Amino acid sequence: MTRIGFYHLTRWPLEDALPRLLEKVLAAGLRVVVLAGSPERVQSLSDRLWTYQPDSWLPHGSARDGEAALQPVWLTNEEENPNGATVLVACDGAVPTAIDGFDRCLDLFDGTDPQAVAAARLRWKQWKEAGHVLTYYQQSESGGWVEKASTETAS
Repeated sequence: MTRIGFYHLTRWPLEDALPRLLEKVLAAGLRVVVLAGSPERVQSLSDRLWTYQPDSWLPHGSARDGEAALQPVWLTNEEENPNGATVLVACDGAVPTAIDGFDRCLDLFDGTDPQAVAAARLRWKQWKEAGHVLTYYQQSESGGWVEKASTETAS
């Protein structure tokens, strides 16, 4: 069973939200694979992770860079886990067919795109039926995350 968080982007685009979420994952000492929708998007996200703040950057790599096992953040448009990550971030509507090898999955979707929202609702339903623990987060006015729903029951 994988814990899946749905992150409804309403205030910031993916390019601004992703680095902040990755910072939290890395601060927890975890490794992550980011599954993007295309090779071009992988390169775009890689460029963004180098420049999203003037005084910081996130250590990361992709197939273009190599050395996957050394990368705490691996950007890809293929279903793979070459860096031994326990966290998967899916964006651009990319739908992994197998998430069981990950402890956590973050599903980031554009809340301003009705098609992306509808597709996220479908993924929620499918993963709920598969028995995963789901949590839905929406961005607050300040850009933080507020939990709005969860399938986890109190024991």
